[in-house]
Amino acid sequence: MLGIISAMPEEIDCVLNAMTSIETKTFGNRKFYKGFLFKRLVVVVFSNWGKVAAATTATQLIAKYHPKKIIFTGLAGALQAHINIGDVVIGTHLFQHDMDARPLFKQFEIPIINQIAFKTDTSLTEKLIKASAQFLSKINNHITKLEDFEIINPRAYCGGIASGDQFISSVSKSKQLNKALPDALCVEMEGAAVAQVCFDYQIPFGIIRTISDKSQHNAPIDFKRFADEIASQYALGILKHYFDFDLII
Repeated sequence: MLGIISAMPEEIDCVLNAMTSIETKTFGNRKFYKGFLFKRLVVVVFSNWGKVAAATTATQLIAKYHPKKIIFTGLAGALQAHINIGDVVIGTHLFQHDMDARPLFKQFEIPIINQIAFKTDTSLTEKLIKASAQFLSKINNHITKLEDFEIINPRAYCGGIASGDQFISSVSKSKQLNKALPDALCVEMEGAAVAQVCFDYQIPFGIIRTISDKSQHNAPIDFKRFADEIASQYALGILKHYFDFDLII
């Protein structure tokens, strides 16, 4: 069984609409949707925003459903100049950019467990990279409103992702993060927390992030519309191609 987490419904509505034989249960104030997606058994859940919400959701998902793998999907802001709106970042490792226990520990290091970054599962990540590239190569066959969001020839990238309990919307903060974490391609609010939970429980983890803005003052005017019309369709399309590569879930 594959666990799929997103921070808000708009980011993954297309996935829910494509599922069949759905059963819903509520644990810890989260609704879990168990069913079939392209004939594969999955559980979908919305975590809400932020690291604590994401961590508690991932823990409930593991405890109640015992997924073999977990994928997080949703929006992120670019931290690198070459990453554009509509691009996809598949995370290879994740940082908590607001973790700072200096002088007792290094900046970004998680106390006690001596981890600065949590790596995603190599095999899962490789499949997600291939799936993203395939989806984006035929993006115009799936989405007709790309120009509404200034999306031109979107590309798939893999690399670091920074997570923290802040919505980054200033040039100065974006530059600060870029300098402190030069290999982080984008920034969001949940991924590293889920990665830490999966690290603790030894669950293979992967993450898909669709770039919605440049982490400055140019987030989409209608953030929820971007999530619903772009990110949600990205998630469905990439997962469809992912299942072609991963025959065992």
